[in-house]
Amino acid sequence: MCTKEHVDLAIEAAAGACPKWRDTPPVERARLFFRYRQLIEENFDRICQSVSREHGKTLAEARGSAYRGIENIEYACAIPSLLMGDSLENVARGVDCETMLQPLGVCVGITPFNFPAMVPMWMFPLALACGNTFVLKPSEKVPLTALLIIELLEKAGLPKGVLNVVPGGRESVDALLTHPKVKAISFVGSSPVAKHIYETGTRHGKRVQANGGAKNYIVVMPDAEVSRTVEALSTAAFGCAGERCMAGSTAIVVGKAADHVLPSLVEAARAIKVGPTDTKSQPDMGPVITGQHRDRVFNLVASGEKEGAKVIADGRGVRVPDAPNGFYMGATIVDQVEDEMTLAREEVFGPVLNVMRMDNLDQAIEAANKSAYGNGAAIFTNSGKTAREFKHRVKAGMVGINVGVPATMAMFPFSGWDESFYGDLHIQGKEGVQFYTQQKVVSTRWFGEGVGDVWRGK
Repeated sequence: MCTKEHVDLAIEAAAGACPKWRDTPPVERARLFFRYRQLIEENFDRICQSVSREHGKTLAEARGSAYRGIENIEYACAIPSLLMGDSLENVARGVDCETMLQPLGVCVGITPFNFPAMVPMWMFPLALACGNTFVLKPSEKVPLTALLIIELLEKAGLPKGVLNVVPGGRESVDALLTHPKVKAISFVGSSPVAKHIYETGTRHGKRVQANGGAKNYIVVMPDAEVSRTVEALSTAAFGCAGERCMAGSTAIVVGKAADHVLPSLVEAARAIKVGPTDTKSQPDMGPVITGQHRDRVFNLVASGEKEGAKVIADGRGVRVPDAPNGFYMGATIVDQVEDEMTLAREEVFGPVLNVMRMDNLDQAIEAANKSAYGNGAAIFTNSGKTAREFKHRVKAGMVGINVGVPATMAMFPFSGWDESFYGDLHIQGKEGVQFYTQQKVVSTRWFGEGVGDVWRGK
């Protein structure tokens, strides 16, 4: 658990490494990340086992998240092209104009527990490839995977001081937010903390991108294909034990869709096997992160019952003989959830699917748009007209059409809205390049013949 003094040392190391790393040609920085990608591939099983062991993801979930991290390394490998500026000759008589993208300096990443490998790789590969140095503060609940992937980056040839890791808690975070040599902060976590990070960081002159929580709605129309919709809903709601900001936490079933989908969905939920993930016999779902968090999720489900909702698949009584003290909860479905219920408003961050019932698409969109969050939304339908109406009107930064988890790949921004994001430039994609660089515009005019006979090399 690093103290403020440790954080200061890490930032000074990053600041000291800035000038030389900034002047390293982008093509050389790209080559380092080509080597890094190879090392990640060679150690892929080791990384996934670390994610599963310290976080609780199944190996399949760990592999999927690690591949998403690799995509960000691959994107960083294209940095010579991504950093290209624009130019125009003769913007005025004899005057040429060009733009160039230059690094900011020391950048910071503060990452959550739920994706120990992927989320750090959302940040530091692109930040470093752009010519910045970096300080990473991984979640205190899952620091080991972060240390592993950074050790591999050092092995790829990263110079000393360019990237530094400061495991710790709030003391470390507060020191990072206020240090005068920090230029930019990337954060992923809950919305209250994201707001604090944004307000504190910007108040101290930092550039900030802070990704918060979510309440993602999946609208199911009566014409949706039942088996594929059930499969997608189950994956969206219960994948990673629901501990992800793109979890499909609320299904809005329209009209007769409830009769078509819910019986099969309940059957699928009850069939999900829960257990330890660091075993050869893999379960379908692992534990949640702590006993305290499991109890919070239990209490939210209980509040829904108290306020009139109906639990139609109850995972609170799940028993795991191989790990009787584990933090387990089975897949849970709560039907007849209403807007005013606590369960409908708060991010649950557990294996719980709320079901709301609506008569038509207009009501479904209105319900989804009442949320304070705006990360993702999805619709399942066979109607192009319905899908087009939904994607134009729904209030969310990432929209899926017959895609339950519309999380974007590395070349696109992770574009949450409203209380799901605080800042102006999102993580990943071209916005990520813009976030980690500042644009310089140069106007040039030349007079006279210069010194010496330049044409003859004298």
